[in-house]
Amino acid sequence: MKTPTPPQNQPYNFNTTEPVTMQQTSSKLPNMPQELSITTTTTTTTVTNTKKLTLIPLIFLIYFEVAGGPYGEEPAVQAAGPLLTIIGFLVFPFIWSIPEALVTAELSTAYPGNGGFVIWVERAFGPFWGSLMGTWKFLSSVINIAAFPVLCIDYMKQIIPAIESGLPRYLALLCSTLGLSFLNYTGLTIVGYTSVVLAVVSLLPFIFMCLIALPKIKPHRWLSLKHKGVKKDWNLFFNTLFWNLNFWDNVSTFAGEVDQPQKTLPRALFITVIFTCLAYVFPLLAVIGALSVEPSDWGAGFMAQAAELIAGKWLKIFLEVGAMLAAIGPFEAQLSSSAFQLLGMADIGSLPQFFGLRSKWFNTPWVGILLSTSISLGVSYMNFTDIISSANFLYSLSMLLEFASFVWLRRKFPRLKRPYRVPMRLPLLVVMCLIPCGFLAVIMAIATKKVYLVSGIMTVAGIGWYYLMKFCKSRKWFQFNTGGEVVVEENDHERVAGHLLQIDTF
Repeated sequence: MKTPTPPQNQPYNFNTTEPVTMQQTSSKLPNMPQELSITTTTTTTTVTNTKKLTLIPLIFLIYFEVAGGPYGEEPAVQAAGPLLTIIGFLVFPFIWSIPEALVTAELSTAYPGNGGFVIWVERAFGPFWGSLMGTWKFLSSVINIAAFPVLCIDYMKQIIPAIESGLPRYLALLCSTLGLSFLNYTGLTIVGYTSVVLAVVSLLPFIFMCLIALPKIKPHRWLSLKHKGVKKDWNLFFNTLFWNLNFWDNVSTFAGEVDQPQKTLPRALFITVIFTCLAYVFPLLAVIGALSVEPSDWGAGFMAQAAELIAGKWLKIFLEVGAMLAAIGPFEAQLSSSAFQLLGMADIGSLPQFFGLRSKWFNTPWVGILLSTSISLGVSYMNFTDIISSANFLYSLSMLLEFASFVWLRRKFPRLKRPYRVPMRLPLLVVMCLIPCGFLAVIMAIATKKVYLVSGIMTVAGIGWYYLMKFCKSRKWFQFNTGGEVVVEENDHERVAGHLLQIDTF
């Protein structure tokens, strides 16, 4: 079979629309880290001309990867009271969000191909750990995806009571999931601009609520520590902060679809960190300052009740509609991330080649979208509270590995050109990573035995999957991309990055 490979001393560039003619070579590329030696064969290929993601839609895609609105922050107040929640949402971005965003910015621009964190770990520690990273991230992501159609239906049932239970609810879940997945199939650019519209509409009721609440705010309420007769629930508190401010690295899985990723990704991450934090803190300050309520009243969905108390029933309805729309955004963003992760893993040979197949009409990874949708559909019909906790546990494991990869790559390849470079020396980078790692250790330590069991089973399954793929290669059952390294060529004028591919039938 003919295979895409690079001409001598020139890497294949997946971020261009020009035809590339390949020549046979087996040499190391000049001006590159020496770990990137490759053996290739001969073919000619053309990359489909597709529209790349620009800054504005990318900002809102990242926003929905991470947040989707202030709708999920209420349990933190219920768990620890007003003051600690305000402090948490002000401080936690510096402990977690900013370090994760900085790591993502540096590594995504150094290796701007689809696959993201899987590529980083594979380059740092080898294919076994890269594959395990892919398993942890993929499972945690698709389980999270399942929650959003459920949330959407839960808000819709306020308007259409018939879908509250039974067959109508199952059909509503099926139709909403398939419909949202088809939107994802139409392409990242459409998903990106849809995210812009969803973000504006879902945040408008909070803007109105903050403005109307201004004359009613009493700042002393922000300082309240009262939590009458209720023991603080630190597990719920920290998990709520974590849930609302993680997944910054998901954007890395479709870095290859971004226009000028070396410039666009760091700018988008920086803007989104600020935007997301403000979107959480301002409504929190407005509601706490304007209303005198006990922390025990701050259950899930309390923001809608607060809107009615502050401005009337019209704002409550507006906020509920916004919440329903806000549930769509994270579904689209995280489904895109999961699908492009599988495509990236196929590019580097961790998965069979067919996982990287793209649609002829939209150039989207239809196999990844189909597989992610199928798994999330299966999970959406289950009571998955413990599975969600297990997904968070797996995500914590993957982030420990990601921070370790970041530090190791900086130490191992200090001269690798990084268009964005975190402005710290190695000792300070270690400290920067140890702080969020300490938080991850706390999250994992307070997990239940059931979470440990489910997470352990998923991890063992991930290890088994790696060896299954290795066995499939040895038996020549599937086609894999071999030599699928993300490579870097550096010179005085430009930096070209992409995947070098050699497709063989094992």
